[in-house]
Order: sequence, then C-alpha cells, then structure tokens
Amino acid sequence: MIALHAVEKAAISAPHWIAHRLMGTFLDIRPETPADRDEIHRLTTAAFAPMPFSDGNEADCINQLRADGDLTLSLVAVDEGVLLGHIAFSPVQLNGSFDGWYGLGPVSVWPHLQRKGIGKALIEHGLGLVRARSARGCILIGDPAYYLRFGFIGDGRISYRGLPENVVQWLAFGNGRPAGILTFSPGLE
Repeated sequence: MIALHAVEKAAISAPHWIAHRLMGTFLDIRPETPADRDEIHRLTTAAFAPMPFSDGNEADCINQLRADGDLTLSLVAVDEGVLLGHIAFSPVQLNGSFDGWYGLGPVSVWPHLQRKGIGKALIEHGLGLVRARSARGCILIGDPAYYLRFGFIGDGRISYRGLPENVVQWLAFGNGRPAGILTFSPGLE
C-alpha cells in the first residue's frame, strides 16, 4: 500500500485516482463521477440489505445528500473499471451548529467482497482527504470494534437519538474534542 500522505495534496487538487495495493492487485480510489451514481446506488443497497441495523434507505440518503449539496466527499474504489466500494462524507452539526466536523458514512462494499480491505482503504484515504480540508474531525455511528482500529472513540461526549454512547464515535484531527447533540445533514436524518 502506498503512503497516503505523499499523495493527498495531488488527490485534492485533481480528480485522478490513487492506487492502493490490495491482496496482490491494485485498487483505484477516486472521486465519484456522474457515471458512477447508479452503480453506487445498487452497491449501497446490496451492501446494507443483509445488515440487521439497516432501515434500507442508505442509498437514497446518498442521493439526497448529493441533491442537497451536502455530499462533501464521495469516493469510489474501482478495479479494472468495476466499482467495488463507496464512501461518503458530509457536514454534521453539534448543538445546532457546524464547527468543522464531518460525518463518515455510509461505507459500502459489495457483500461478496467484504472483509478484504476495500472498506479499510476507502476509510483511510477518505479520512486523509477530509483532514487535508482543515476539518476538525469525523463523527460516525458504527460498530466500535471495527472503527477503533482507525482511532474512533465512543465515550459519551456526543449523543444521537438515544443510541448507546459507544456506537456514536468521533475522531479528532487535532486537539479539539467534540461534545453535544449530533445532527447529521438532512439527507441522513
């Protein structure tokens, strides 16, 4: 896998792909294009269909974020022209105001390709790009056992709709620590 820090600035200024070495092949991670949108919808629907926590609207949420202008960063993982995964980032509010924090998610990988490092590569690359935008950090709702490996913390500083405190997680890019009531962009609410 190549070092992301060496290519982050280029990835922000130009919409070209970044290659990641993954299981003996290269995985291209690049910003979505309009031609990817239908496949992102199919992929997200398929990825979340077997999940017991899913309400089945994740793909529609991405479309709504895009329509509202709140899809800050939308990356796809591609191998030989085939879309394998997707990740979205959008602004979030704490206590009713935006203060440089972004929501991570949804993250989608085709079910038969999950647990092969595609989601991990998307998350690591996406976090690097959001950090380079001078963001304060990212917040997500997710499995603590999975997101701990990226440095996310679920310590009760942030609350969201009565969910258990360990699933409402944050990762600061500096010394700031978020606190308060979380509100996602309207497309995710």
